[in-house]
Amino acid sequence: MAKISIFKPVLICLYGYPGSGKSYVARNLEDVLEAARVSADRIRHELFSRPRYDAQENAVVTHLMNYMAEEFLRAGVSVVYDTNAMRSGQRRHLRTLARKHHADHLLVWLQIDADNAFGRTQKRDRRTQDDKYSEDQTRASFEQQMSLMQNPGSDEDYLVVSGKHTFVTQKNAILNRLYQLGLVSADTIQGHVAKPELVNLVPNPQAGRVDFSRRNINIA
Repeated sequence: MAKISIFKPVLICLYGYPGSGKSYVARNLEDVLEAARVSADRIRHELFSRPRYDAQENAVVTHLMNYMAEEFLRAGVSVVYDTNAMRSGQRRHLRTLARKHHADHLLVWLQIDADNAFGRTQKRDRRTQDDKYSEDQTRASFEQQMSLMQNPGSDEDYLVVSGKHTFVTQKNAILNRLYQLGLVSADTIQGHVAKPELVNLVPNPQAGRVDFSRRNINIA
């Protein structure tokens, strides 16, 4: 299926605990949307053979992410910003960056309870795309990152998506929000949002026989 065309550039940012599924959503969005994915984990591992995740290293990664995102937006290309937009100041800067290039902004908050999120970080498989460059987590490092997170406030526009749902459900929510923002067409929504399949609404108790009294069913 062809990728979904977006009417104007949009900067899609992600927020959530480590293990909430941010990279999983970002990778799948890149496959679905006409958008470039900028991954902090990938950039870090391209630059540093043994990442330290300290302030100086983080500053370099953030600088490069912002530079790449800005160049894509300048060229009219939407961006999936694959890192945890964990601080309100960081998110404010990203909204400003989007406005500078006449792009829309969408913050997706992947919600999941802390215990399940931490459990996921302990089951990462380095052979998979989503886990290959992920940061190793101990309980202490996980709780440290949690303590630094600032939940989006009432002055921020964001979309809440369950981190426990499949990408099909997550995609439906994100596409609906893009439609509400006027960034994708109704035809796009109809063509890509999953619909319930037809089911036998009135089961036939006599298998193998046609019950003509049950055939004239009108569905409004």
